[in-house]
Amino acid sequence: MSKLGFIGLGIMGNPMAAHLVKAGHEVFLTTLGLVSKELTDAGGVDCVSSQEVTQRADIIFLMLPDTPDVAKVLFGDNGVASGLSAGKTVVDMSSISPMDTKVFAQRINALGCDYLDAPVSGGEVGAKAASLTIMVGGPQAAFDLVKPLFELMGKNITLVGGNGDGQTCKVANQIIVALNIAAVGEALLFASKAGADPAKVRQALMGGFASSRILEVHGERMIKRTFDPGFRIKLHQKDLGLALQGARELGLALPQTAGAAQLMQVCAANGMADLDHSALVKALELMGNHEVASPK
Repeated sequence: MSKLGFIGLGIMGNPMAAHLVKAGHEVFLTTLGLVSKELTDAGGVDCVSSQEVTQRADIIFLMLPDTPDVAKVLFGDNGVASGLSAGKTVVDMSSISPMDTKVFAQRINALGCDYLDAPVSGGEVGAKAASLTIMVGGPQAAFDLVKPLFELMGKNITLVGGNGDGQTCKVANQIIVALNIAAVGEALLFASKAGADPAKVRQALMGGFASSRILEVHGERMIKRTFDPGFRIKLHQKDLGLALQGARELGLALPQTAGAAQLMQVCAANGMADLDHSALVKALELMGNHEVASPK
């Protein structure tokens, strides 16, 4: 069994780390708050800092909210870099800037260690079910080393290319997801306003070419009004910000992405940043003065 570290035990990180512990690996843990009793009871080891986790583990996983958080955990006081010794592997499963990821990888490589960027898609449901899609950037040898561990957390695991390419793939994923949420929201809002039952409309659409995972999962959330976060609007906002920042640097126009980002900003401005990203429909409802609901 391997000696593993896991830093960042939020909505996604906690169940991901739990799969590693359940598989019998020795897993050293730290997070911003308290390490859950569930993990320590199962055999996870609570550590006082990222430095301690790194000193005790050979492969160190990160699952953090944003680029500055990763930078701080990697290179701040008592951070990962201060605990590294040659031959270890750092695996960042956060969703952050592709360009900054390349710089982080170079700094970790200079310490004699490998670096993989391995952001995920699938949300809380996928994290709990160990069915995440994992998009990896980095060297083949490091990917081959870590792949059996990825397989404990996900199903669709792809080495996309070099460092940064995993994060680029995740940004592309978030563009597609955001636009699909907006499309489903508009469709159900249209159906509801026209007097049709959105639940029955969704059921009919699930059998046709418009069928999608977003229509299945988030369409149901919109109809049932269940917006407890699996993936928060503020985190998807961050990802779309990375997309638009990258587009400016590349000289691209991403008009639909910009539109989805503005819808999320409407939600954030109205106190909904911590709701699930399916609540993007609420921005459309505000503009249409109508809520997706079945006819009475």
